[in-house]
Amino acid sequence: MGVLNYREDYAFWRLAHFFISEQDYRIIQLFENQKELWLEKLENKKAPILRLVRIDLDWSNSLQRDIEFTASNGEQIGKQIGRGELSVVNIYISQFPPVDDYEYVLQTPFIYPQGNKTSVTSVLLTGSQYESGFKALSARLEREISFPIRDEYSDEEVMDQKKAALDSAIQKSKKEKEMFSNAKPFFTYLFMIIQVALFLLLELQGGSTNTTTLIKFGAKFNPYIYEGEWWRFITPIFLHIGLLHLAMNTLALYFLGPAVEKIFGNTRFLFIYLFAGISGVIASFIFSPNISAGASGAIFGCFGALLYFALIYPKLFFRTIGPSVIPVLIFNLIFGFTVSIIDNAGHLGGLAGGFLAAGIFHFPRKRKPFLQTLFLLLSASIIYGSLVYGFQHSATSGNESSTMMLAQEYIKQENYEQAYGVLTKYVEDAGTPSLDVYFALSFVEIKMNKLEDAKSHLLKLIQLDPDLPEAYYNLALLYLEENDLKEAKNNAEKAAELNSSQQEYSDLVQELNRLLPSSDGGE
Repeated sequence: MGVLNYREDYAFWRLAHFFISEQDYRIIQLFENQKELWLEKLENKKAPILRLVRIDLDWSNSLQRDIEFTASNGEQIGKQIGRGELSVVNIYISQFPPVDDYEYVLQTPFIYPQGNKTSVTSVLLTGSQYESGFKALSARLEREISFPIRDEYSDEEVMDQKKAALDSAIQKSKKEKEMFSNAKPFFTYLFMIIQVALFLLLELQGGSTNTTTLIKFGAKFNPYIYEGEWWRFITPIFLHIGLLHLAMNTLALYFLGPAVEKIFGNTRFLFIYLFAGISGVIASFIFSPNISAGASGAIFGCFGALLYFALIYPKLFFRTIGPSVIPVLIFNLIFGFTVSIIDNAGHLGGLAGGFLAAGIFHFPRKRKPFLQTLFLLLSASIIYGSLVYGFQHSATSGNESSTMMLAQEYIKQENYEQAYGVLTKYVEDAGTPSLDVYFALSFVEIKMNKLEDAKSHLLKLIQLDPDLPEAYYNLALLYLEENDLKEAKNNAEKAAELNSSQQEYSDLVQELNRLLPSSDGGE
């Protein structure tokens, strides 16, 4: 049995094997006749789409029609992958060139006249012109493409080359799919259940927007952390302030968590989520004195873990989830910086924490001891340094906002002795407390029946700010308690003068006016 000539078929699959195995192109379309193959590598800006076609050309007009078909099909692919302008390299493998003048058809790219203006650059590889065809293809792709082509090949040789190309494509696809199937999401849904359950508990115990309830159940409250309640670095991850806050974070976790858990596996995801959440709380502890809670830091940690995935597997990331992840991350960061009530420090801390945690554990079955050790040491240094800075910064700055928050919390609980202790210690240490501190201290002293001390602090307040109506009003009440009605009236009238819209000030003046005549008459 003689050897038939399968040279062009061999060249077709030899090129396919080269692009798939050596250039990391992926099959997006293989026609049933297996004479036409579309490949993509979107990270290659110059040639993101390749079309290989085994066709015996006859006339130049049929070549032109086929190029127009290629542009039309490329336009559809561009829409599917969300690309605007798309460049397609069209590679013809033909036993003979067209019989008429055809070179002009290949000289300039064909631009699809509608839609996104897909451009098609065509190269012809044919029996007597393989060398020049390889040169043209190499110039277009800006990489050397050349291999010897004999005059004759057997069907077995073609099938071997075809099998090698398709097996390579299958193996690459299998490895990529394995990266996204390391586990079935478990902790994602568990965390969603926990945060919903705790939200309902908060609502039953006084409301998720109630400051006292939030603090009671473990929200980030800097004064209590300064006093040693370190567990408040963990508990805020699972608490949420209001239904909208819960809904947004639960929805974000539902869409983002499963992807991260599938990539990193259950145990790694658990560590990443908690480490990122704690990192976010630490960052909020350092940069924000406000009470805070929520899973936002941990959710941004999921973004951070995906950025680590992008660092290690950039091609796979930007070809799969990158185009959707990056815009969402950028939007959330911009949104956080523009909306004042959002704790953006917690978001950024969580983002960094997720990235570092992913580096510590890396990916399942893909150990990198040196890199993981480096990330572990870096993470430990950052966390330790952040905590030291946070506590030292509190001690050196006086931390008035935290002092006032703690005192107000004690006042709400009617725990006046502890509020008094916090405020007096701050006055002793700070040297120059604000008016708010003096006013809060005077209020606590009144509640504790330390009336002389309260009077002294109120008089100091008036000395520092003669236009503070609340100080005059409270001083009037103190004088009324001492039965010094004249001084009480003077201070009440001053309070009403400074703030005439406050009804209780006017009511006190009227009450004192009624008391003064009877008092005078009895003297």
